[in-house]
Amino acid sequence: MKVLVTGGAGYIGSHVVKALRDAGHRTAAYDSLIRGHRKAVLAEEFHQGELADRDRLREVIASFRPEAAIHLAALTSVPESVAQPSLYYRQNVEASLTLLEELARVGVGPFVFSSSAAVYGTPERVPVAEDATPRPINPYGETKLAVERMLHWMAGPHGFRAVSLRYFNASGCDPAGEIGEDHDPETHLIPLVYLAAAGRRGQLTVYGDDYDTPDGTCVRDYVHVGDLAHAHVLAVEKLAGLGNGGFHEVLNLGAERGYSVLEVIRAVEKVLGRPVPYEIGPRRPGDAAVLVASSAKARAELGWRPTRSDLETIIRTGWAWHEKHPHGYDD
Repeated sequence: MKVLVTGGAGYIGSHVVKALRDAGHRTAAYDSLIRGHRKAVLAEEFHQGELADRDRLREVIASFRPEAAIHLAALTSVPESVAQPSLYYRQNVEASLTLLEELARVGVGPFVFSSSAAVYGTPERVPVAEDATPRPINPYGETKLAVERMLHWMAGPHGFRAVSLRYFNASGCDPAGEIGEDHDPETHLIPLVYLAAAGRRGQLTVYGDDYDTPDGTCVRDYVHVGDLAHAHVLAVEKLAGLGNGGFHEVLNLGAERGYSVLEVIRAVEKVLGRPVPYEIGPRRPGDAAVLVASSAKARAELGWRPTRSDLETIIRTGWAWHEKHPHGYDD
């Protein structure tokens, strides 16, 4: 298939492009490069542009003529979304509507959306299944849920065969070392722990140790980015084989095992063989205490099995890339 990947220069997007390439699909990456990296793009075609730029997007769609689309372009920082909610609504919601309208205009049906476990907020039960009532507690989660709801209402009239993949915590790097994780500023816990352990930054701040968890720190479900990428391939291939007709469903993608912040720190110390300096700080607005997935639906519907999402593999693959690229893609 010919697959358009928005956000194809980003952390998860670049791994999705690689997985599609390895599965024999032709890809075009569309990215603004505001936070993505040109060196991370492994697509056959790369097109730079803002997702909200309708004319540019229409031009790319007309030239590439995609048969399916995977939409990952978005802003993803919870603290930033709390500080700048209007920015997140413009970038994550309005721009997504532009993309959907342009794909509908040319009849592209298979559509995979990069959603988030942030839509659940503070869940009533753990592990979290897809039937849990979404109650986002930050603008980032609200914007992801808003796009899911757009898909729900637009799927039928416009013929989208759509799946929203609710990621839990993407982590790790390409085991082959071809691409990695490089954010500026870095906000993901595991790479922040690497940087603290390697002395490339000051002490790591642990945001809150008074949550209702075994050690008082937040608990998250970490899933290897390669496993996430494989799920996108399975999803887009399944959607392409379903024929016409519109629908939208949601699937969780997680390893179904939670680790606290302090457990992650101890695991990194063990793998790297060096201490991690850290301090306890106040809670951050918008953080849930525990988010752990039930991925039974993805296993049943896609045949998806995370094979690299044990914490040691995540840490080893991530650290291997960071060790070779201490300045990220600037190296």
